[in-house]
Amino acid sequence: MYYDDHVPPHFHARYGEFEAQVLIASGDVLNGHLPRRARGLVKEWVGLHREELEADWQRSQAEEPLATIDPLP
Repeated sequence: MYYDDHVPPHFHARYGEFEAQVLIASGDVLNGHLPRRARGLVKEWVGLHREELEADWQRSQAEEPLATIDPLP
């Protein structure tokens, strides 16, 4: 996430040379591209951590430090 980023709430995901903006609400790619397997993993991660992502989005808009979110188990 970047501070003071544009709406809708999203985060930036990188996988190798690929990068995408991913919607927090759905886990869908907003802009950019990720390979199918990476998209599936990101969507699974969003499902597990949506509340934490939403809280970090609020922190980023307030320019407060972001919390660390655990990776997939």
